[in-house]
Amino acid sequence: MMALVASCALGFMVGLRHAMEPDHLAAVSTLVAAEPRPRRAALMGAFWGMGHLFSLVVVGILLLAFRVQLPERWADGFELLVAAVLIGLGLRACRKAFIARAASARHRHGAMVHSHGADGEHVHVGPLTLAARPLLVGIAHGLAGSGAVTALALATMPSAAAAAVFVAVFALGSVGGMTVLSGVAGLPLERLARKPRAHAALMGAVGALSLVVGACWGVLALGRLL
Repeated sequence: MMALVASCALGFMVGLRHAMEPDHLAAVSTLVAAEPRPRRAALMGAFWGMGHLFSLVVVGILLLAFRVQLPERWADGFELLVAAVLIGLGLRACRKAFIARAASARHRHGAMVHSHGADGEHVHVGPLTLAARPLLVGIAHGLAGSGAVTALALATMPSAAAAAVFVAVFALGSVGGMTVLSGVAGLPLERLARKPRAHAALMGAVGALSLVVGACWGVLALGRLL
């Protein structure tokens, strides 16, 4: 029993660390930079984690039920999906940076003053919009990591049931890690966002980072597939 508890605790800690892998940080940073407020940043991290948890648990339980590992070609295909998501997020962040830099209009909605591009694009982000994008990004990342996590669970846990608990605890660790990391990142970013040029530069930087990480991730995955 103690061994099981210790293994699950280890799974949670590994999940916390897993949230800080380069592809995860690159993806979430592009989302947080666009909504640089601590609460919204933490929510985005939490929704990313919930998407990650969903795909990890669903795929992990299926693999554990049949006591099989994810085929390598499938795993590489999921990695290629992650690369495409990172490139898409990077392009989106770069586009937002360009619009923000060219911003020329300022106006007020109640107590909130903000600016947007002169091309007239103006979107107020609602709860569903805020949740959907990080949730879908988290699902893609969870699919890519499901094979490795399940293999680790099968290698370290005494039974399929214990391995399923390990996968779930690992995923919860990822949720906690990304929520805290995103919320903390939102604090300095909120101050930075008050300076439109600095905010535009930030979005351009995280967009470029996401593009680079996505391209590298894609080349490696495509190389393995071919």
